[in-house]
Amino acid sequence: MVFNSYTFIIFFAVLLGLHNLPFSWRAKKINLLLASYLFYALWNPPFILLLWLSTVVDFYMARLISLEQRLLRRKLLLTVSLVLNLGMLSYFKYGGFLLENFTALLAAVGIVFQAAKPDIILPVGISFYTFVTLSYTLDVYRRKFAPEPSFLNFALFVTFFPHLVAGPIVRPEDLIPQFKTPRRATAEQLSWGLFLLSLGLFMKVTIADGLLAETADLIFSLPFPVQTLDAWMGVLAFSGQIFCDFAGYSTCAIGVSLCLGFVLPENFRYPYAAIGFSDFWRRWHITLSTWLRDYLYIPLGGNRHGSVRTYVNLMITMLLGGLWHGASWTFVMWGGLHGLFLCIERLWRDWSARRRAKVAELVVDGSMISRASVIPPIAISNSFTRFGLALLTLFLVNITWVFFRAPTFKGAMLLLLAMFGIIPNGATMLTNLAILTVSIITVVLIGCHWFMRNSSLVQLSKRLPWWAISLGWAAMLILVILTQKSSGSFIYFQF
Repeated sequence: MVFNSYTFIIFFAVLLGLHNLPFSWRAKKINLLLASYLFYALWNPPFILLLWLSTVVDFYMARLISLEQRLLRRKLLLTVSLVLNLGMLSYFKYGGFLLENFTALLAAVGIVFQAAKPDIILPVGISFYTFVTLSYTLDVYRRKFAPEPSFLNFALFVTFFPHLVAGPIVRPEDLIPQFKTPRRATAEQLSWGLFLLSLGLFMKVTIADGLLAETADLIFSLPFPVQTLDAWMGVLAFSGQIFCDFAGYSTCAIGVSLCLGFVLPENFRYPYAAIGFSDFWRRWHITLSTWLRDYLYIPLGGNRHGSVRTYVNLMITMLLGGLWHGASWTFVMWGGLHGLFLCIERLWRDWSARRRAKVAELVVDGSMISRASVIPPIAISNSFTRFGLALLTLFLVNITWVFFRAPTFKGAMLLLLAMFGIIPNGATMLTNLAILTVSIITVVLIGCHWFMRNSSLVQLSKRLPWWAISLGWAAMLILVILTQKSSGSFIYFQF
């Protein structure tokens, strides 16, 4: 079941009605849990067993870890949880990828090995709920908090349907405390939640699927080079599509949860206005970037063991973050490019800090400083400069999107060469209408992100009159209904 379907509207209306009936809080939580299993089972019912297995094992492993005082046994119990969760994820998501690369490695040394192609179906959302349960077990192991005594609360935390298949990646402290006391949306929460659901559907159905998907799919599927303008339009179309699709899902999930009285963490904060890649990852898929930071980058040593180790840790984190998105070397390349840009940015920042310190030291010593002897770092307090750096960041982000979207390395390189005019006489594939559509959406999207960079929808809504909000809301709903026929599944379901 997907948010952008009429089936979900019926499902959600029934669930919302039941949630507001005068049942006990325990009965309402059971109802939410059963509804979440139904929501997930409509994709492939047998995969519910994997979700149950992960839930049961992590619940009891966390309890045993909490009770155990001997370090070795605590580590063994944690290993059981890690092996189960990462083992299932590795088999279903990376089994075919590992077999393919093992076969290629043997062929490279002259050994012919033909293995039967594995018939593995990727369970929807396995990457997301695996990270959710792992964060719980790891936090209990670190004694960050005591294990949850209620299996119902824990099971609902793992399977709560708004975040189950594509995030946000919730932490125990985000959701479990909300299940301990009765929750019912206030009138303000209900109206705001319905508005966010409408906005998310508009982003997904109308913009991502209705206006951008066709152009992106066409350009990225071609086996031959295209004109430079067409290549850039295809990449910009995907850039807008991936944001509106994924941020649209997160917005729907937050809105649906709010209608039920629950608050999910923010997952996007206008990332196409980011100044630098550190800022980008503070704004894009926030719950994943913070998860990688807390459970991978910091345990690897973070920035505590010198510059070289810091750069290595950054690269490892981003390479694994790329691989988390998909079992393909193109995703590894995507993560590697982000890691490289993060390292370059950090190198520049460290160099700038040393130059500033050197200038300050010379001034304190009373030394004579000529303008030519010290080159100060670029100041970014000027709005024009900041906007220019944001455009540079977005330019580099779009380069990385080529590897994220392209089905093969060859296709990615072909498109990149076309983007920079290295391949002459490329084919013209896009109509003037398609180019105009992508151009307008790109400009509007960048403008909205820059305008809202340091603000929020809540703050904006307080500045707008009620009739403007109502007109915008009505327009979104009408456009969603008109373009619903072209809508498909969310992109991040495949991850």
